[in-house]
Amino acid sequence: MIRITPYGAAGEVTGSAYMLETDAATVLIDFGMFQGDKDDDARNVVPGAVHRATVNAVLLTHGHLDHAGRLPVLIRDGYRGPIYCTHATRDIAEIILNDAAHIQESDYERKQRRAQRSGRKLSRYDVPLFDHEDVEQALSQMVIIEYGGTLSVATGVQAVFHDAGHLLGSASVELRIQDADRERIVVFSGDVGPQNLPFLHDPEPPRKADVVVLESTYGDRDHRSLEETLREFQQIIVDAIEQNGKIFIPSFAIGRVQQMMFHIAELVRDRRIPAIPIFLDSPMAIRANAVYRKHTELFDTESSQLVEGGQLLHDLRSIRVCVTADESKAINDEQGPFIVIAGSGMCTAGRIMHHIRNSISDPTSHFVIVGYQARGSLGRKLVDGAPGVKIMGEYHNVRAQIHTLGGFSAHAGQTELLDWFGAVAQSGVSSLLLTHGEDRARKPLRDKVQERFGVSAFLPTYSEHCEV
Repeated sequence: MIRITPYGAAGEVTGSAYMLETDAATVLIDFGMFQGDKDDDARNVVPGAVHRATVNAVLLTHGHLDHAGRLPVLIRDGYRGPIYCTHATRDIAEIILNDAAHIQESDYERKQRRAQRSGRKLSRYDVPLFDHEDVEQALSQMVIIEYGGTLSVATGVQAVFHDAGHLLGSASVELRIQDADRERIVVFSGDVGPQNLPFLHDPEPPRKADVVVLESTYGDRDHRSLEETLREFQQIIVDAIEQNGKIFIPSFAIGRVQQMMFHIAELVRDRRIPAIPIFLDSPMAIRANAVYRKHTELFDTESSQLVEGGQLLHDLRSIRVCVTADESKAINDEQGPFIVIAGSGMCTAGRIMHHIRNSISDPTSHFVIVGYQARGSLGRKLVDGAPGVKIMGEYHNVRAQIHTLGGFSAHAGQTELLDWFGAVAQSGVSSLLLTHGEDRARKPLRDKVQERFGVSAFLPTYSEHCEV
């Protein structure tokens, strides 16, 4: 018996968590945080079925919060088994989880001060989900696994990690499971990257599977070509320069920031834009840059040459790093044109919130959305054309120019997902589960898979058991 149950990312794109059960073992693949609005926050718990199970191992596909964010909650719940991941994923998770703990602890302290002033008590729902001690315990349980190596992770379960091309150290997980008298192969795609993502190798899918759990974030469409996207990005910058305007790029601090810096350097190097000031306003991104420098062995050939030869550093000579809050606030006194790259990518927290509050009503300001925006997030409201938004309790009219550049996505588009699945399914697949996508994305992908491969895909919902 093999049973897979999603406890997140089933009909949505955050909260990735899958419990796989066999007759001999139980393993979790990812245990991510839900992101979006307050209703999503309330779901960041250890589900009862997971709490009651004897989990033998956790396999982490990559370090983004929506895949790793509930691991400290699991630790607080008592889990003391191994968490298998690549070295780069471990280093990235350390940054992201500690930042999440810091944000929760800071929010709690602020709520405590307000409660004391008003003479009321906080509820148990105000307590942080986890703290730095939980994060440190989770990190201590992480066991490094290399790409391509075979490792026994539980009774009757062997794992092989394959480069997913989505983030430094990201992996697709191949599980070789002894089921009765035969071996079955179950593959979890994790987040699959597109072709030619800066710094990363292209995805390397496993070549055989009986069961596949495939992400479907952009299962309904292909992205614009990179060259078209770069031309549009170039024009936005040129227009802003003519207006002496300001360009704000809400960006995920790890992966997307480095990607955007690469492309800005490319435009400068090709003399398509001048070297205007660039403010990297993200302490987390600054720490992430150090992780990238530590793991240059994972870079593709082009990026390795640009870094080793010093060309990338030369192209980004106008960059200014903002570590402290005062350095971030000082940007408000700067005259355009300039570019600000700040977190968070969905505009749900971080320094970008202050920049939105200060500039969203300025018609000469440009906000460039370069990543997926979950339902309920402030970024999603901007993308959907909201005439006004509430930020830190205050309403602001949206008069700034909002641009959405999907071609910079770190997720594969529909055609790339089909090609990835085709490589895995070349020896035949008996079951396909589409996850990590809203229904408007995974239903069209289901139809395309049926049309191209003759495989019927299942669209599981939260906590729905899938016996395969």
